[in-house]
Amino acid sequence: MAESYDAVIVGGGFGGGAMATVLARAGKSVLVLEKSTLYRDLVRGEWIAPWGVIEANRTGLYDVLAAAGNRHHLTRHVEFGEGIDPAESEAAPLDLTSFLPGIAGPLCLGHPAACEALNAAGVAAGATVLRGVGEAVVAPGASPSVTYNHNGAQHVVTARIVIGADGRNSAVRGQLGIELYRDTTHHFFSGMLVEDAHGWPDNLQTSGTEGDIQFLAFPQGGGRVRLYMSYGLDQKSRLSGEGGPRQFLDAFALKSVPYASAITGAKIAGPCNSIPNEDTWTIQPFAAGAVLIGDAGGYNDPIIGQGLSITLRDVRIVSDLLLGADDWATLSFVPYAEERAERMRRLRFSASIDAMLHAEFGERAGRRRAIVRERRAKDPTYPLCMAGVMIGPEMLPPEAYSDAVWAEVEALGA
Repeated sequence: MAESYDAVIVGGGFGGGAMATVLARAGKSVLVLEKSTLYRDLVRGEWIAPWGVIEANRTGLYDVLAAAGNRHHLTRHVEFGEGIDPAESEAAPLDLTSFLPGIAGPLCLGHPAACEALNAAGVAAGATVLRGVGEAVVAPGASPSVTYNHNGAQHVVTARIVIGADGRNSAVRGQLGIELYRDTTHHFFSGMLVEDAHGWPDNLQTSGTEGDIQFLAFPQGGGRVRLYMSYGLDQKSRLSGEGGPRQFLDAFALKSVPYASAITGAKIAGPCNSIPNEDTWTIQPFAAGAVLIGDAGGYNDPIIGQGLSITLRDVRIVSDLLLGADDWATLSFVPYAEERAERMRRLRFSASIDAMLHAEFGERAGRRRAIVRERRAKDPTYPLCMAGVMIGPEMLPPEAYSDAVWAEVEALGA
């Protein structure tokens, strides 16, 4: 007779570990199936927006995540870049503690450390976590089951619910027949971790555009800084080959950034991965007996760093639905699907605006950025949709995400 659990979670990364911990703490029997035996740096989300910190608090996961990242919150944002006086910009930083009451700014932490901490918390709460699991095959329905390979043997388990948390290339999504929609690729996006960047202020994040790149830097404390870079689709091979990581680091020899030498002189501490940047989404991230969370249900363009916050919201909504119902076989995930669809639509809008402003290059793009800086000097919320990146997209009125806003910003610099 097959083993049975309340929940079987396929994928033990950030979302799977978070969901397992929440459900196990509520007394549910949970099995997590994770293919990796060691969480490695693959250049994933390591910045939790203030609204995501709220979600971490609401799910009871803040202390786990904060401890994994040495409670490292960022308090200042300064935009550097071409056409910006760095001294003036640094003299008037954006206060990252001001967005939501009681939130000390975005939380930064290493992704592997976060995954390890969440899974340890799940195990401590009673969840069973298996690592090194082979292919897991989900059979949805009123009494769903999962067949998987572990330690050279095949196993079959049944569950009241199967949760797909297996990332961007989700096998569970494909097995459930859930379609993934994708917008047009905007640009390439690359990331890398450095250590010994002690000249970079620990509380300062930045983003900006210089030459033919957009640059972003998010310190994690102790001289560790996660760097990102956007560049044009015409430069597909820019960071290819063995010299890619060094070329990435050399690109941060930026004239507009006062602390650039702290980056270029730092130690490369992880891989340099590039991805084509776009948004994806699902309309119905669930099927009979199964539901998707995190990137498995569609992901936001990482240019605005919303991935971990999105996942924490997913965990909170889905776990609330499960823990608020006795009969999971007839439980409707329509409320989750509807909220998520609008949330992702709004964040897709914001990411597209941000890509237009920071990851397009040339004279017109430069003029557009200059006009936006002038308008922000008079109204720091311009364009308003970008505030949703910090406080949560649902906190803004619908008109912040309208076609009129898009057309207005797109026309700038013509």
